[in-house]
Amino acid sequence: MSRARAGDSRIAAILGPTNTGKTHLALERMMAHSTGVFGLPLRLLARELYDKVVKAKGSAAVALITGEEKIVPPTARFFLCTVEAMPLDMRPAFLAIDEIQLAADPERGHIFTDRLLHARGTAETLFLGSTTMRPILRHLIPDAEIEERERFSVLTYAGAKKLTKLPRRSAIVAFSSEDVYSIAELVRRQRGGAAVVMGALSPRTRNAQVELYQSGEVDFLIATDAIGMGLNMDVDHVAFASFSKFDGRKRRRLFPHEIGQIAGRAGRFRSDGTFGQTADARPLDVDIIERVENHTFEPVRKLTWRDGRLDLRNLDTLRRSLNTPSPDPVLERVRNAADEHVLDLVSRDSDIRQRAAARDGTARLWDVCRTPDFRKSSPEEHARLVSTLYMHLTSAKGYLPDSWLDAQLTRLAKTAGDVDALAQRLAYVRTWSYAAHRKDWTKDPEYWTSRTREVEDQLSDALHERLTARFIDRRTSALMKGLREKTDLQSGLNSLGEVTVEGHFVGRLNGLSFEADAAGEPLARRAVANAAMKAVRPEVNRLLSQLSQADDADLALGEDGLLNWKDDPVGRLKAGGDPFTPGVDLIGGELGSSELIAQAEKRLMTYAAEQAQARLEPLLDMRKALKEEGRLDGLARGVAYQLVENFGAMSRAKLADELSALSVPERQSLRRAGVRIGEHAVFMPALLKPGAARLLSMLKAVHEGDIERAVNPPPGLTSIPNDRRYTLADYAAAGFQPCGPRAVRLDMLERLADLIRDQRSENKERRFEPNAPMTALLGCSNEDLREVLKALGYRRVQTATEEQPELWAGRSRASTRPAQGGNKPHGKGKGKGPRKDVRAAKPAPAENKPIDPDSPFAALAALELEPPKPAAQKRRKPRKKPKTKPAETPASDAKAEAGDAPTPSTTTAQDSESTASVAPAVTRVEEPQADTQAASDTAETPQERS
Repeated sequence: MSRARAGDSRIAAILGPTNTGKTHLALERMMAHSTGVFGLPLRLLARELYDKVVKAKGSAAVALITGEEKIVPPTARFFLCTVEAMPLDMRPAFLAIDEIQLAADPERGHIFTDRLLHARGTAETLFLGSTTMRPILRHLIPDAEIEERERFSVLTYAGAKKLTKLPRRSAIVAFSSEDVYSIAELVRRQRGGAAVVMGALSPRTRNAQVELYQSGEVDFLIATDAIGMGLNMDVDHVAFASFSKFDGRKRRRLFPHEIGQIAGRAGRFRSDGTFGQTADARPLDVDIIERVENHTFEPVRKLTWRDGRLDLRNLDTLRRSLNTPSPDPVLERVRNAADEHVLDLVSRDSDIRQRAAARDGTARLWDVCRTPDFRKSSPEEHARLVSTLYMHLTSAKGYLPDSWLDAQLTRLAKTAGDVDALAQRLAYVRTWSYAAHRKDWTKDPEYWTSRTREVEDQLSDALHERLTARFIDRRTSALMKGLREKTDLQSGLNSLGEVTVEGHFVGRLNGLSFEADAAGEPLARRAVANAAMKAVRPEVNRLLSQLSQADDADLALGEDGLLNWKDDPVGRLKAGGDPFTPGVDLIGGELGSSELIAQAEKRLMTYAAEQAQARLEPLLDMRKALKEEGRLDGLARGVAYQLVENFGAMSRAKLADELSALSVPERQSLRRAGVRIGEHAVFMPALLKPGAARLLSMLKAVHEGDIERAVNPPPGLTSIPNDRRYTLADYAAAGFQPCGPRAVRLDMLERLADLIRDQRSENKERRFEPNAPMTALLGCSNEDLREVLKALGYRRVQTATEEQPELWAGRSRASTRPAQGGNKPHGKGKGKGPRKDVRAAKPAPAENKPIDPDSPFAALAALELEPPKPAAQKRRKPRKKPKTKPAETPASDAKAEAGDAPTPSTTTAQDSESTASVAPAVTRVEEPQADTQAASDTAETPQERS
């Protein structure tokens, strides 16, 4: 590089705040010359400009030279370098140095000052920097042309903002890796994620992180003050998390021009920018705010300097040349330079002093002492590393041993670990990259350059992945970006119902119900929900449209009141105006359109009604007959009406009065309607089929608003355990009647009565013996059979012995009320057996209320009947205690057995209207004349029985 005198080439200084196009202008000027060298303050910035020039001129014409990276094609004409790595032996036509105000930096300033004073291009030299350098440039380089440029956009102070309130496209600046990481964690939880940029990152990691921000995948950038040194990104707002930093010696507050340099990164080209503070940063003084907004700072009055002409004959001459006093008052000699401090530490070793006694040894020692401390270790530790390097380089071989260097890299080439571990390994690799790029430090520089780059790239990629995983919620960021840009989000649905949006899992679609993934922070859950609203809605609409046209084969009505479509629950029955035509509530589908939802609900209601019509045809046909004249008249109409109201089955005791008054034609009309009048119940045998019985029980429970009241006995069972949570009416709707510990199917109960009747007809004393056919019929044990018989009112009159069988007598004229209520579930401790008889209270006289003309009993009220003759009063004889033995049959029982068929005054073991376990008064009546029609109802043919 030419150390030219003033006048040998055009020297110009382009000064101004950030966003004035200085760097862009210099880049264009360099590419207009045949050759050029551009010195930059950061390795990251050098890499950024290198990539730009490569795109314009091709990789063969561009070189990159930094402390840890060298890409120098043989035909290279344009060199992008860090200021420290600028080639001093070149004579380029164009030369530029960026950020020349760093010549005042206490650590690196002497390097910038040296280039400012001595580096020149043969045709053109440009210095780029802040306007604060104008006076000192005029003093040091009087012939330089100075051009000041105005900022393209306006920079405005926006005050303090919480992290949750920061605008999108904000850069949050902190001054330590710990602060950067903690802020990035917080931003991830509250805003979805952030990219991280620090000077210690490798260019590969830094570029990958910047791309996350520039592409819009994240809206926030957490960075150190490295962004103030020419890194160009689309930042709208800069928020300072602190206004103090550790400068290598002490912690101090930022100078106003440093704040301005960083804040100036807000707003690119013609877009205005803002700056402020966040987190725990104290508010700025008004004076500093005005300076930053107006770009007016105190001029630089001193530059850091060190004589670049070093005497390397020995250590003493080197120290004297390093301590050469400044030739100008504005040039202040560097104090406590890191390389000088390392030189003092390592030269205490006698072996090193001996090897550095001659010029070559001194030059090599000074070269090694200038190795940057990438690891940020203590001066003593860094000095030990420098000593090791120097001893190897001054050994007989004269270079770093391959085995030793390989061991160092092998130890570091591990991609496992967290962010801190990977960052630490990268810092160590940077040291070996620096060594590998020194041509005379290794035996095979090309190999070791490639090897260190390979390890660095592996660690860089791993670090980028860890940073992304730790500080960015990729799913939340992608969903928020898609929602913000109002683009069509790419959604998918697999066979398992898993929904993905932009490739990210967001939940499952079960039927019409979308279950959003609840993992993550509240922001993540909100993003998933919002994305579902936008991306899942078309899928839900498609499913609703298919459901509204679904075939019956794809639909099913479950026992729990759920309507399934292709095995997924899509609807739930609800109470409607008619128990047999329930309403339907869709399960899910909220994301669909209201029109499609209504169509789907209508389809499910139609299906439910069709199922009821198909399975309950006898009951619904009888209800239809009630509305037609001539099909069911008189008392038969009233009985049918009550059966319909009670879902097709009732206790015979509830209809005792009506049944006793039925005429033969009325009984026949009921039989034609499918009604069977049994000994214990009045029911419709066709409704006892499993499908019909379960549907009836479910419809009753749905109509009453409690699906848990639906009785769902397993198909094929003739009796089940009596669960006292269910009422008599619950069991009757399912075709069962509770009898003690068992609930018996109604047709089986009548068949049991047939077996008992057959035995009694062959027994002179009209007694019967419980036997195996009865237990087989009910599918229960002998003990349960005895309890069932007791519940039905039968009495055991003879206990089984070796000589005689167990015998039971017929039902008494009156039996106890049911222990299980008809409308309410039985409570704890109730219903264990019959209670003591209590005298029934005398009912209050009924009021003469008008009869509803639409009632089926209106016809009865219109009949003119002759008043009954008063019955003759007979004096009751006093009751005597029997003198027979307990095993013998009492005389009174023999009289009662003759009339054990149901009579209007008898009751069954359960009563559908009873709401408490109360026993009625005992009443004895004379045995009525046999009713031929009643006998025919009780003893039906085998065809009717089946």
